[in-house]
Amino acid sequence: MRIAVIGLGKMGLPMAVQYAGRGHTVLGVDRDPAVVAQVNAGTEPFPGERELAERLRSAIASGGLTATTDTTTAVTVSDVIVVLVPLYVNPAGDPDFGPIDQATEAVGRGLRPGALVIYETTLPVGTTRTRCTPSLELASGLRAGSEFTVAFSPERVFSGRVFADLARYPKLVGGIDPISTRRATTFYEAVLDFDDRPDLDRPNGVWPLASAEAAELAKLAETTYRDVNIALANQFAIFSDRIGVDFQQVIEACNSQPFSHLHRPGIAVGGHCIPVYPRLYLWNDPAATVVQTAREVNAAMPAYAVDLLGAQLGDLTGLRVVVLGAAYRGGVREVAYSGVFATVDQLRQRGAVPLVHDPLFDSAELTALGFEPYQFGEPVDAAIVQADHREYRGLGVLDLPGAKAIVDGRAMLDPARWPGVRLVALGRGAG
Repeated sequence: MRIAVIGLGKMGLPMAVQYAGRGHTVLGVDRDPAVVAQVNAGTEPFPGERELAERLRSAIASGGLTATTDTTTAVTVSDVIVVLVPLYVNPAGDPDFGPIDQATEAVGRGLRPGALVIYETTLPVGTTRTRCTPSLELASGLRAGSEFTVAFSPERVFSGRVFADLARYPKLVGGIDPISTRRATTFYEAVLDFDDRPDLDRPNGVWPLASAEAAELAKLAETTYRDVNIALANQFAIFSDRIGVDFQQVIEACNSQPFSHLHRPGIAVGGHCIPVYPRLYLWNDPAATVVQTAREVNAAMPAYAVDLLGAQLGDLTGLRVVVLGAAYRGGVREVAYSGVFATVDQLRQRGAVPLVHDPLFDSAELTALGFEPYQFGEPVDAAIVQADHREYRGLGVLDLPGAKAIVDGRAMLDPARWPGVRLVALGRGAG
């Protein structure tokens, strides 16, 4: 097949490489000329994705993948168009459809009869049918269902392990009509391989759903579930701190029973998915008070972590406090919706002097993000662990000289390495 992948970001580029690796001809499209130049040179634009560097070099060398900035021209020579451009939300929680609308119009201008368009960008329920499809029809002059087909298939992969997750998780597909669903199912069966999953009730592979709306809701539901579960765990952790109970032990005890799946509490919920997709769901269903409350609970956790520090040290005015971790989670060189921003803001509001350290970012990058960089060995008064980088597990008193208190927002530090330091781990009975 000839496939156009629109958007060569952290999800789109691995998808393009995957398709090319299965012997198809892929045109990757991105509006950033620098990204296009790097891809065509066989250089990954963003390091950290397992297997991407070698797979990308192979796809470029074989001629299976070529990158361009011209969406419409790429679409004119393609049988299947997969759209993976970003969708963000504004501070009020409303989705910004700008990038999707622009990409859809450009796709429509190049659309040929018989083409299949698949949206993988996470969208509010109904967007594929009521917003994207009419736009494709208007721009192309073609009729959906009879002259081209449209489906939604959510990406369900984790940054850093995209290729493994593509094989591990069933590919969900829902079209605007049965023909669209069948065509999208056939497409993914031709471009993906799946692991054997005896734990599933049905064979792993492409799982057709009844409609595009069902597929859209599936992605919003599975990510919103995680946000709500984390919020519940965070509330349990706060209560445990108040009564002096180690909630990590409670989690292990509860999850020994198959009907309990308690997540881990933490200082922040970051990344492109979990902080955003519940808000897309709320845009569809504003009466979902459970979802709204969960989002508020998780958004308030950085302030709670700073409260814990204040409980140990009192007035924070003038104190040098290092936030360990700019990334939204350990091992990922990405700051999307990272808790570092709210944690630094809370420290500033309390009069502290916040510093930031991250093993995946150099000082210039941290400065560009608006932070004052910190190097181990420099004197500080306190610290807050924001990201669970593995490099932090072995830290001790010599790394943070002068630190009187540490709030471990990920419950990962070894207390034995911190003699004389008031180490408070979230959910470990901080009091």
